[in-house]
Amino acid sequence: MQTGGRSNASSRPKLQQLMIGYQKADAVATTALVELLSPQLYRFFAAPPGSGSYADDMLQELWLHIHKARRTYRAGEPLIAWVYAIARHVRMDNHRRRHRIAMRQLAAGVLPEVPPEDHKPDELLSFDALVAALPESQRELMVLLKVNGLSFGEIARATASTVRVVKQKTHRAYRRLRDLLQQTPTAGELR
Repeated sequence: MQTGGRSNASSRPKLQQLMIGYQKADAVATTALVELLSPQLYRFFAAPPGSGSYADDMLQELWLHIHKARRTYRAGEPLIAWVYAIARHVRMDNHRRRHRIAMRQLAAGVLPEVPPEDHKPDELLSFDALVAALPESQRELMVLLKVNGLSFGEIARATASTVRVVKQKTHRAYRRLRDLLQQTPTAGELR
């Protein structure tokens, strides 16, 4: 399914056939569909900073949602966009749920732990560290584009947007990342 981080376009008809088999309660097709899509979806859930520990739970929740909504998939429609639209909602619901829990803990007087700063000046910033500074919509777009390898059209369908808006947000995200990288001191400047 994956070639260098990009979705293989030739596997998409196969995925659609597996989905049709899944709709018809074909256990082999269901297993194959889950095995092919789960690694890519796991990366989607694990990519936002702080979500790695919740990625397994979100992946399981996603498959429950897909199972409940499997009859709504129409043969011939882009399966990847359909799946990512559901995945996006699962991730947003999970984020809201974690935020509500955190707010209740704060209200009860429990202080959240601050993660240790493990960035060393000699190292390049990781993708997660870079995209953490982006607004949520741009961060989500960069994960879909660069981590999951979706096209602009697929991202537009998954996010209920237009290709033009997706490209505009991508341009803004790239510009913001470029600005951040130019502001980051190099190891030589710190000494």
